Amino acid sequence: MKLKILMFAPLFFLLNPTNNKIDFWGKNGHRVTGKIAEKHLTKRAKKKIDKLLNGQSLAFVSTFADEIKSDSAYSKYYSWHYVNMDLDETYEEAEKNPKGDLVTGIDTCVKVLKDQTSSVEEKAFHLKLLVHFIGDLHQPMHVGRKEDKGGNDVQVQWFGKGTNLHSVWDSKMIDDYKMSYTDLADNAEHLSKKQIEALQKGSVIDWVNEVHKTTKKVYSSVKVGENLRYRYSFDYFGIVRTQLQKSGIRLAKVLNDIFD
Repeated sequence: MKLKILMFAPLFFLLNPTNNKIDFWGKNGHRVTGKIAEKHLTKRAKKKIDKLLNGQSLAFVSTFADEIKSDSAYSKYYSWHYVNMDLDETYEEAEKNPKGDLVTGIDTCVKVLKDQTSSVEEKAFHLKLLVHFIGDLHQPMHVGRKEDKGGNDVQVQWFGKGTNLHSVWDSKMIDDYKMSYTDLADNAEHLSKKQIEALQKGSVIDWVNEVHKTTKKVYSSVKVGENLRYRYSFDYFGIVRTQLQKSGIRLAKVLNDIFD
């Protein structure tokens, strides 16, 4: 029965666009993160990951953490997809969710993967979650305000159709760009070795605080009810692409630290 639920999860979400649990990079966004990360893995890390995932790519498993949301058995992981912060707070200052958040979720995944006593099944499960959560971390609305559920309650229009600010940043701009995840990954900005190393510096908390600065810009970029069109994508899609590239590069750093 559980298998059937997982198989039909994507259809469920497509048919329920107003469901308030849809708060993640769209599938293409997460797959871009996985694809870019694979380009920055060491040979040793790539070999170990390939064995653990039975040959499945990071892009393929990147949506797993969203697919299991349709099964209540995995409800304890839901709060690991986001962090709630006021716009002028740092993560250290913000009130912490007693159920855990993105930071504690990522930390747990890393600990399980580093623990030699963890089973292969436990490691594979938490690796799939980790790939997804590093992607979520870099979606600015995942580090948003509690009162509007990270922009889910900020109603706007996308080319005349009702949606919300979170959805615009999750998928609307990406889908409207009409490129596959592989095309988006292959056309990421060329960065030097020094630039890549600079992006990979810092801790997960440092990355959260960095992304939160972009979150503030996103909130100020719209008015409630505004009809967002080509100009909005022109002004902000570059940020989306940058965040996807950062998430892939930083995911590779985390994985290399674990598996190399």
